[in-house]
Amino acid sequence: MKILVAVKRVIDYNVKVRVKGDNSGVDLANTKMAINPFCEIAVEEAVRLKEQGKAEEVVAVSVGADACQEQLRTALALGADRAILVKTEDGLDSLLVAKLLAKVCQQEQPDLVLMGKQAIDSDNNQTGQMLAAINDWPQAIFASKVALNGQELLVTREVDGGLETLALTLPALVTTDLRLNEPRYASLPNIMKAKRKPLDVITGTELGVELSARTRVLAVTPPPSRQGGEVLDGVDSLIDKLKNQAKVIS
Repeated sequence: MKILVAVKRVIDYNVKVRVKGDNSGVDLANTKMAINPFCEIAVEEAVRLKEQGKAEEVVAVSVGADACQEQLRTALALGADRAILVKTEDGLDSLLVAKLLAKVCQQEQPDLVLMGKQAIDSDNNQTGQMLAAINDWPQAIFASKVALNGQELLVTREVDGGLETLALTLPALVTTDLRLNEPRYASLPNIMKAKRKPLDVITGTELGVELSARTRVLAVTPPPSRQGGEVLDGVDSLIDKLKNQAKVIS
C-alpha cells in the first residue's frame, strides 16, 4: 500500500501571531514556522502503518513556496520515504490546493491519503473533503483510530453521540484528529538521513492546474484586547450585575 501524506507549513503554534500594519495579512518576518500539528499526526500514522508492515511507501507532499521544503525534510526525518513539493508563490485557497493534490494523486496512484483535518492558520477544514470529492473517493474525517482489515480501512471517529466506525474501500482519504496518536520526535540520525532522501519539485503549471483563486483576503485584523476583570464585593453585587448588566437572569 502506498500512502500519500499532505503537509502544510504554518506558523509554529507557540508563536504569537502578528498582523501587518496595513492589515493585508499576517507578518511572517523572522517567524518560526513548523508542520501543521494535524499534518504531523497524519505523518506519524502513515509511518506507523508502514512499521506494521501494512504500507510499503510513504510519500509526503506539500503545496507552497520553496520554504516548504523545510517541513518536507521534517516529514522525511519522521519516517516518510520521499517528498514532493508543488511549488507556487501564489496564495491559494482550499479548492486550488485540493485540485493540485488531486493531480498528484493521479500521478502517484496512492491507496490512501492522510492529511490533517484542518490547518491551524486558516482553520478552514475544507481541503480534505474537497480532495475526496474531486477524486470520487470515500472519506472519513476527524479520525481518532485507523486500522487496516484486509482491503477495508476501519476508521473510528468521535461524534456527538460517542464513537462511530466507518469501513472504507481503498483508495480512500482520511483526515486526522488530535486523539489519533502522539507524533514522535525526529532523532538526529534520522534528520541527517532525511537530507539524502529524494525531494522532487514540480509546479502547478506542470500539473495542468490554472492557479486562479476564487476567494481573496480583504483584510486581517487582530482580535480585540481582552478587558480586565472586576472584583465584586459580594453575592448581591454579582446578582445585580447578572440581572441589570448582563441581563441573563430576571
